[in-house]
Amino acid sequence: MTQLKITDDLEALLEVLPANIRHAVEKADDSDNLLEIILDLGRVPTARFVDRELILQEKEITRPEIDHVVERVGDFDTDNRSGIERTLHRISGIRNRRSTVVGLTLRVGRAVYGTVDIIQDIIESGKSVLILGRPGVGKTTLLREAARILAEKKRVVVVDTSNEIGGDGDVPHPAVGKARRMQVREPMLQHEVMIEAVENHNPEVIVIDEIGREMEAAAARTIAERGVQLVGTAHGQTLDNLLLNPTLSDLVGGIEAVTLSDEEARRRGTQKTVLERRAPPTFDVLIEIQHRERFAIHTDIMSSVDALLRGFPLPPEIRTRDAEGKVIIEKAAPVLPARAEATKAPRRGRVNAPAPEEPTQRPEPTPFASAPPTAGMNLRMIRVYPYGVARNRLQQAAKRLGVPAVIVRAPDEADALVTLRAYYRDRQQPIVDAESRGMPIYVLRANTINQVEQFLGDLFNLHTDSVPVNGEMDLVREQTQQAIAAVLNGERWVDLPPGPSLVRRLQHEMARGAELVSHSYGKEPRRHVRIFRE
Repeated sequence: MTQLKITDDLEALLEVLPANIRHAVEKADDSDNLLEIILDLGRVPTARFVDRELILQEKEITRPEIDHVVERVGDFDTDNRSGIERTLHRISGIRNRRSTVVGLTLRVGRAVYGTVDIIQDIIESGKSVLILGRPGVGKTTLLREAARILAEKKRVVVVDTSNEIGGDGDVPHPAVGKARRMQVREPMLQHEVMIEAVENHNPEVIVIDEIGREMEAAAARTIAERGVQLVGTAHGQTLDNLLLNPTLSDLVGGIEAVTLSDEEARRRGTQKTVLERRAPPTFDVLIEIQHRERFAIHTDIMSSVDALLRGFPLPPEIRTRDAEGKVIIEKAAPVLPARAEATKAPRRGRVNAPAPEEPTQRPEPTPFASAPPTAGMNLRMIRVYPYGVARNRLQQAAKRLGVPAVIVRAPDEADALVTLRAYYRDRQQPIVDAESRGMPIYVLRANTINQVEQFLGDLFNLHTDSVPVNGEMDLVREQTQQAIAAVLNGERWVDLPPGPSLVRRLQHEMARGAELVSHSYGKEPRRHVRIFRE
């Protein structure tokens, strides 16, 4: 375990404050958890801690107090940020329309030695690493420590846009170790300094804080193509956020719509237009900082993005640090496409009601004996290859029926093949091959959820004619009463969970008693009751 050592030079920050505010901060006596001090003209000063916010005094901030701080810090750059020389503190200003500072945010900068141990093996692997997290979660602190560790063995250049990594002034803070620091004159020029660092100073590693613009993302790709390791940060929380960010999605390869051939669309069981990764990702590893002691790590961004776009997201590796400082690594097993879902309340309706025989909003499984039909049964896992059948509908049906059906991507991996009547009639090659191997082939009339559920019922020999016991009927009455109340309170319609005929008869009787209309929709074993107004 690495011993954490924290240096914050807090005394230097307190010296720029007016005496009365400084005494109030010292009186709070919680410097280890202090994050920011907020001074806004005409408002009371506040201090933000990790878990709370404290008003430092009831007297409002005056113009002389704002000027007192401004005079004692460095010059404000074009991004309205300043600092204190040889420290990591950041002072950000808010200006009025005449460019006069009317508000200040004094953020405490800390160098935390030892915090990178949770991902040190990844940082030292030579792979390019992107660190993702929301503001204030500790990205810059981690980046600074990574630069120090890498600089012990490699040539490291830090592109320091706002002087948060190396601190204010011409001499970098000792926290970056042997790493060289290049300052950026204006934030809009960060991408030019990134390229200049590679061309002029022969680095093996480039460290970049807060990649946030399209030109910076393009510069990062240029650097990666030149064989230089990148370690950078970006705002966001998950890989999904990054993919949906049009400015930064190129960091993980970007996405674009691709039109597939008829044969490929049938093989995948998808529509002809799908989303695909546009290019190789700039970074090799993505680290999501969920909080200061918990990290989610995508060790192969390329595979993670591809799997996410195809509807089979790969679970990340989870690393946590316990109370004793020990790092715990959890390598999650891949999630199977078919998993039983937990019981949920009746699902409420939408304004546009679906067609009776194939409702688009399907009810959820219930705990009585017939839903899911597999309750209490130990079923063998069956691998299914869908040829021309929508994979998403097959996954959805497997989840709702609670059957262990695993969807595979190649016929030779499957125990059974399911296809549509039109494809079977045309004697497509995968169907012929499956027949020659003696594999069971199931033929559906149409690519509907009802047909898919009937197929799974046949495949797993499900039985749905069991009768609920008294305790389960009490649950049916309670759920039906909740649905009736929802409709009386304004819902257009509510779908009840599916059940056998005895359950549906009771639901119809309760609806009539409340002077509401009810109809049954769907086919067995998923036939259910919908309650609505006339």
